[in-house]
Amino acid sequence: MTGVAAEPGIDTSVWRVTGSPLVAATAAGPLSGRIVAVKDLFAVAGFPIGAGVPVYQREQPAAPRHADAVARLLSAGAQVGGIARTDEFAYSLTGGNGGFGMPVNPAAPDRIPGGSTSGPAVAVARGEADIGLGTDTAGSIRVPAAYQGLWGIRTTSGRVDTSGLLPLAQSFDTVGWLARDGATLAEIADCVLGADTAACTGFAVDPAVCGYADPELAAVVGRAADRLDAVPVDLRPADSWLVAFRIVQAFEAWRNHGEWVAAHPGVLEPEVADRFAFAATVTAAQAAAAREVLAAAMVTLRSTIGDRALLLPTVATPPPPRAGGPQAWEHARARTLRLTCLASIAGLPAVTVPLRSGAGIPVGLCLLGASGTDRSLIRLALSSVAVPAGGSLHSEDRP
Repeated sequence: MTGVAAEPGIDTSVWRVTGSPLVAATAAGPLSGRIVAVKDLFAVAGFPIGAGVPVYQREQPAAPRHADAVARLLSAGAQVGGIARTDEFAYSLTGGNGGFGMPVNPAAPDRIPGGSTSGPAVAVARGEADIGLGTDTAGSIRVPAAYQGLWGIRTTSGRVDTSGLLPLAQSFDTVGWLARDGATLAEIADCVLGADTAACTGFAVDPAVCGYADPELAAVVGRAADRLDAVPVDLRPADSWLVAFRIVQAFEAWRNHGEWVAAHPGVLEPEVADRFAFAATVTAAQAAAAREVLAAAMVTLRSTIGDRALLLPTVATPPPPRAGGPQAWEHARARTLRLTCLASIAGLPAVTVPLRSGAGIPVGLCLLGASGTDRSLIRLALSSVAVPAGGSLHSEDRP
């Protein structure tokens, strides 16, 4: 099956290969009839993992078995519609790809789609798949979901087995998925996850953290917090948290892929190549020191949030214009990382709920929950902060 090509006429910026289906369900179940777009980091039996890099894909053997996350969906009745694109080695939040281009954001065609789960997100937003199976290391589920008007979840670290998943940075990598509505997101969680080990019992908000985002996005969180009687908290995230996160992420990314990257100069697009160039300079001593910072940050985050759901903007800005170019995209990415890294550092679940700005541009409201509250967190979002499709941040009945 390694020679199976994409169907004629498919959008190769979104899909690597498709089928009708590509892989059939292994049993009937609650997800019967649902189509899954699988991010090109998960093993799909009979196909090599491509990681968004054509040269890398050609050098890989066919996977002998499905990744655990893929197998769980198949056993619940879902079928794989295709393998969808990712930013190269998933080391980006933009949604572009040097080999296949940047897919069009269906919710805002003149703006970037977000990554690195770009292909599955676009496939879901266009209605070509019901479920986008992806990963979230630093926001790679949450950002494309927010940019494209989707629901998405980053699960508690370690809650879903990562067997058969090509890693970027194991300390932060976790499985997640996207859907067009919260009910589907919850249905997937019920099939893929076991019982929660805890439940969310209220809300919290840190106005200073919300202030990392544009004023309009911070304001919607403030209104939601007021309506939901959120408890004010003071996380006081230090700048050193994000610095430490990026150091450990880079150290692990180089450990996983540095040998291959060094042996293939000029293959990666400049944005990703620059990150790997930095990763090559990170020493074990620097990574060890950064891990100490992150360990303390995790304790602070978990103890401060407690059993509540922390409300915050999913992204710091609306999706940047495609015409803005790499410099504008990187500026937005750097600001958004200050928000998305919090769940990654603490290993906590995070659900993003779609909203639209006053100008009608997709953004998101995020709920960051305690460890093991994934299913509870989705249902809390559905019952407390979900808004009708197309809802504006300024509507009177919005959070």
